[in-house]
Amino acid sequence: MALSYKARRRWALVILLIGLPLYIVVALNVVAMFDRPSILVELAIYVGLGILWAIPFKFVFKGIGQADPETRDD
Repeated sequence: MALSYKARRRWALVILLIGLPLYIVVALNVVAMFDRPSILVELAIYVGLGILWAIPFKFVFKGIGQADPETRDD
């Protein structure tokens, strides 16, 4: 079952306000596990984790910035 536009907007807000800060803490802890890696390794980890978090939520964020397709402009 597909989510409605309103539900996707709400889930996107929850993901950005709650999920993303938690994921940032996890990413910082992953980098802290290494004993001060070089700047390129650290950058690669942050870029990889930055892309990795968004892949499962792609369907939620797709089309959120556009007008509601379910409303009519009569």
